[in-house]
Amino acid sequence: MSSEKPAGYDIDLGNECSRNAYAWSKKTFANRAGKPGEPAQDLDGGFSNEIRFGNARLGISSDGIGTKIEVAERVGKYDTLGYDLVAMTADDLIVGGFVPTNLSNIIDVNTLDYSVIDELMHGLHDACNFSGIAITGGEIAELGNRIGGWAGARMNFNWCSTAIGSLHPSLEKPLSGAAVQAGQAVVALRSPSFRSNGFSLARRTLQNLFGDAWHQASYDGSDAAEMGHTWGEALLAPSLIYSPGVASVLDAGLPLHAAAHITGGGIADNFKRVLKNGVGAELDNLFEPLPAMQRLTELAGIEPADAYLYWNMGNGMLLVTDEAAANAVVAKLQEGGYQAQVAGRITAEPGIRLKVGAGELSYK
Repeated sequence: MSSEKPAGYDIDLGNECSRNAYAWSKKTFANRAGKPGEPAQDLDGGFSNEIRFGNARLGISSDGIGTKIEVAERVGKYDTLGYDLVAMTADDLIVGGFVPTNLSNIIDVNTLDYSVIDELMHGLHDACNFSGIAITGGEIAELGNRIGGWAGARMNFNWCSTAIGSLHPSLEKPLSGAAVQAGQAVVALRSPSFRSNGFSLARRTLQNLFGDAWHQASYDGSDAAEMGHTWGEALLAPSLIYSPGVASVLDAGLPLHAAAHITGGGIADNFKRVLKNGVGAELDNLFEPLPAMQRLTELAGIEPADAYLYWNMGNGMLLVTDEAAANAVVAKLQEGGYQAQVAGRITAEPGIRLKVGAGELSYK
């Protein structure tokens, strides 16, 4: 695996900063020990956590959509970003076994544009309806020149949310990876987009290749940019929200031992978070990378080992289930309209091995 990192993009440093931030956060857990809102102590490594109110076990997660916002600014289309915002928090909840129920959001803007806010909230409304989530709080803050972005946009902004959910009634405790064992099967769910991760690298690469109007350049090598094959439209494709599909697996009583939301850090960085018993994984039947992803790696000269760290490469979520139940899990997901397939297995040997094309990638 290549040790070089694209300029300004350091996953290892990001993980180190996140671990430090979480270490400070854990020092506050004692404030709620034995009281309503007590946090769980055994879910380190995930992007959501459990808080307890008596017998009620809730999950909480916060995230944003990052620099994908600039793509929307360039294309002039804002009504799909709500799917990205919901996916980033709802899917972080469901991998812990928490079914998302409510969401609060905050939009920080330089200056207000009513039509942009309307498009954003219309999209968020649609995404929450898809996911069965109620929007129960929010704020719009005008921050002037503290907020920047693409100069040609009607409004520059940043958008983040916090979501909560309830532990699925079939589970006695959250999915932490503690029950993952060698011999279990891994099911992959296909991602039809870049989701909301790795956009800084993508934008920087496209800027270098095509200049400031990169969003209008065609990604498939054709001259038919007007037919919908532009880099702007390819990168803006909305995130698919997986939480309803995973909840349906649990509703059906099918076994689920762990799940990983494939965001920044790719398959290896996110999946290893739930491999906690010294086990590893061999994934030899993943979904193929999206054409735009494959084209971007070729144009930028990015090695496959790095591409599978920066982007999901066509695989948005991984589920660990019993080998005997794997086909039933796939069928249940497909019944809900998701593309899913058995992607591999859990191994007794540590590390994650991916079969990519005719080669193999190995991550320790």
